[in-house]
Amino acid sequence: MEFFDLIFFIGAVSGVVEMAINFPTDYVKTQLQLDEKSTQRRYTGMLDVIKQTVRRHGVQGLYRGLNVAIWNPKVAVRFAAFESFRKIAVDERGQLTSGRLLLCGMAAGCCEAILAVTPIESVKVKFVDDQNSPKQRYKGLFHGIRTIVKDHGLRGLYQGSTATIIKSVTNQGTRFFVIESLKNWHRKRNSGQPVPTYMVLLFGAIGGAMSVVITAPADVVRTRMQGLQSHKYRSTLHCVRTLLKHEGPASLFAGVIPRMVKVPLETAIVFAVYGKVVELLDSVW
Repeated sequence: MEFFDLIFFIGAVSGVVEMAINFPTDYVKTQLQLDEKSTQRRYTGMLDVIKQTVRRHGVQGLYRGLNVAIWNPKVAVRFAAFESFRKIAVDERGQLTSGRLLLCGMAAGCCEAILAVTPIESVKVKFVDDQNSPKQRYKGLFHGIRTIVKDHGLRGLYQGSTATIIKSVTNQGTRFFVIESLKNWHRKRNSGQPVPTYMVLLFGAIGGAMSVVITAPADVVRTRMQGLQSHKYRSTLHCVRTLLKHEGPASLFAGVIPRMVKVPLETAIVFAVYGKVVELLDSVW
C-alpha cells in the first residue's frame, strides 16, 4: 500500500470512529448556532436542544445529518495532507521547526476545507436545519443533495467556503502545532520513549480546546452561511456585520459550550485512534 493511500485509510478509520461517538454534540452545536436572536428563540441552551429534539423526533433525531457526515473524508484528507507536507518540510534529521510544523498544519486544514469539509458540511447543516421545518424536505442523503443542487445550484454545496477555509486553516494549524509540540516535549523528557495513549488523549484534548476558542466566530459564520436561511447573507463579511448589528458580539460565540465538549473529545479520539492504527499496521507490515 502506498504511503498516501495508507495514511488516507488510517485517517478515514479514525474519522468514522470519532463521528459515530461524537455526533450528537455536533448536532446540538449546529442547532444553537442556527438559532437566531433576531427572531423568537427556539432553544434556551444545550439541554433544551436535546429535550426538544428527543420529544419531537426521538433519540434518533440527535443523529439527523449523521448519514451525511459519516461520508466526510475530512480526517483522511487532513492526515494524508499533513504527512505529505511534513515529508517535504523536514530537515536532514527528519525534524520540523515550529514554524514549519504550524505551516504544515495550516496547509492540511486548507486541503481539508476545499476537498472535503465545505460540500459535506454544507449538506449536513442543511439537514440539521431542515429538522426545524414544519415539513421536512430532505428524505435521505441523495434526495437531499439533489434538492439542494436543484434549489441553489452547485454553489449551494460550497456556501460558506471562505469561513470554512479560515476555520479549518486555523483549526488544524493550532491542533497539529500544539499536539505535535507536546508529543515532542514528552519524548524529550522521557528519553525518546513512545508517547502513551492516555497522554495522546490529553494532548489532543488540549489542542482541541485551544482551537475552539480561536475559531468560534468562523464556525458560527460558516454555519449561518450554510443554513437554509443563507440567502440573508451576501458574503462572509456581510454575515459577520449582520450578526454583530442584530444579535451582538456574543452571537459569534454561539454553540461554544457544546463545541468545548465536542472538539476536545473529537481531537483526542482522532489522534489516539490514528496513533493506535499506525502502530497496528506497523506490526503487521
